[in-house]
Amino acid sequence: MKDILQDIVAHTHSLGFIELVKIVGDDKQTELDAMAEDRAVVVKAQMHKPVSDIQGTFGMSNLGQLDIILKIPEYKDAKITVNTQERNGETVPTGLHFENTIGDFQNDYRFMSKEIVEEKLKSVQFRGVTWHVTINPTMPDIMRLNHQASANSQEQVFTVTTDGDELKFKFGDASSHAGEFTFAKGITGALTKSWSWPIAQITSILKLQEKSSSCEMAFSDDGAAQITIDSGMAKYQYILPAQTK
Repeated sequence: MKDILQDIVAHTHSLGFIELVKIVGDDKQTELDAMAEDRAVVVKAQMHKPVSDIQGTFGMSNLGQLDIILKIPEYKDAKITVNTQERNGETVPTGLHFENTIGDFQNDYRFMSKEIVEEKLKSVQFRGVTWHVTINPTMPDIMRLNHQASANSQEQVFTVTTDGDELKFKFGDASSHAGEFTFAKGITGALTKSWSWPIAQITSILKLQEKSSSCEMAFSDDGAAQITIDSGMAKYQYILPAQTK
């Protein structure tokens, strides 16, 4: 259970823009939905194996508090149980109880009810698009992006274009400091529209590549981008609608 919780926190709260997730679990699968407060990123994830202790629908808010609890040395080998209670004849999860090995150090983390989290995240949906360019970025590719982001720190978005079999990222314009570079070569497909994407969110998500088993990045001419991260425990999809420069 602790490994699963750490994985969820690392792929949501640690990004700096996700503080609430919705969990939906049953005997067949465990899924997660989330959205950045500014709606710049939608997150959808599914655990590779269903988590038997996670049943029902509930929210996990104040993820920073959960992160603090998970990092307390007393909980190196924590006993973690899911608290439940009866509501309208149904057993529902209400929170997590943490206890150290000898039982003299405890914490409780409370879940958000199904009704409240579904109201807060009711617009988390993605109908799907055609992905016109798909790549698997490497750490050197990501480092090059980080260098350009630093050199163009006054910019909040960058533009993605294709030139032959190259995928190019462009920062700024003729009226400001500017920069561009080839992010990937040997691509198939093409982008005919120059959509823009948020630099801070993209670079934050791509940092997860370092500890992931796989990382895929896709762009659509329909105005969507997606980064898929496989943590080894779950597959996380980060969907970003295009932004106006």
